[in-house]
Amino acid sequence: MASRLRADMADNQPLILDGGLATELEAQGIHLQGDPLWSARLLQTNPQAIREAHYSFLRSGADVITTATYQASIPGFITHMDVSSECARELLMSGVHLAKESVKRFVSESRATEQKCPLVAGSVGPYGAFLHNGSEYTGEYAEKMRIEELKEWHRPQIGCLAAAGADLIAFETIPSIKEAEALVELLREFPNTKAWLSLSCKDGRCISDGSPFTDAVKIANRSLQLVAVGVNCCSPALVEQLLDSAGSLLSPDMSWVVYPNSGEEWDTEQGWMTPGKASASILELSHTWLKQGAFLIGGCCRIGPAHIKELRQHLKGSCTSAASAERLD
Repeated sequence: MASRLRADMADNQPLILDGGLATELEAQGIHLQGDPLWSARLLQTNPQAIREAHYSFLRSGADVITTATYQASIPGFITHMDVSSECARELLMSGVHLAKESVKRFVSESRATEQKCPLVAGSVGPYGAFLHNGSEYTGEYAEKMRIEELKEWHRPQIGCLAAAGADLIAFETIPSIKEAEALVELLREFPNTKAWLSLSCKDGRCISDGSPFTDAVKIANRSLQLVAVGVNCCSPALVEQLLDSAGSLLSPDMSWVVYPNSGEEWDTEQGWMTPGKASASILELSHTWLKQGAFLIGGCCRIGPAHIKELRQHLKGSCTSAASAERLD
């Protein structure tokens, strides 16, 4: 998978990721803020809303859609939904099933005979997302945890997503260097599974816990199963500097994965706020990231289907996704 990803780089046809799933769900009128399970609760209460959100991104040109499992965990479902362990596992796996149902519908209705079937990435968020105390933005929780404890936490989630048939795993918004190391080690227990590792970053050089982004890239290079390493849910303005800081370190068998947020800032009392100085957009900066070696490009919070449609047109024009999708076959 990784070697084919690198082999086809010359055609400059990246894989287009989707945007913020929660953003699209909220656009449907669904209230998510404050829920410790966030969009994962809908796996039980409103699975059709998840299907429709996935479908919206597929229609907008996404080559990869990501499951509604970022904040999903077996302990989380047991605690907040009062379900059995078996039911919790089924709910986790349903995230993949719903995404694949949306892909099947899209392929059937679009009749795109030349387009490769879009891929499903099983989302795995940081341990801090389960804690629901803001620590997912700092990674502070990892200071008091051993790598083995973090591996034990993530093992059931990865196992469920892999068993459900996810095309690859998306380790997303990881704020801690220790957690990144745990995930890379844990991935070896699933030898037939490919993944990407995406870090959350506090500035143009460091991930959220203050560790250099370069250290995270070095850890990623230890894995033969990672197809990409990069950043998500940071301001688009930080991406170029982050990739530059580690450009010489990136393994030739990997690419960058980049899917920042809109550049707006989150305030716990007022919600999303536009900064005093507007950030450059994903659309404006995406060609720079492509030149730096990013071939998985999309968006995170506040990026909806309309943005993804513009991004696809901007980066791929009228070309089909067949060539780029082959890279992850």
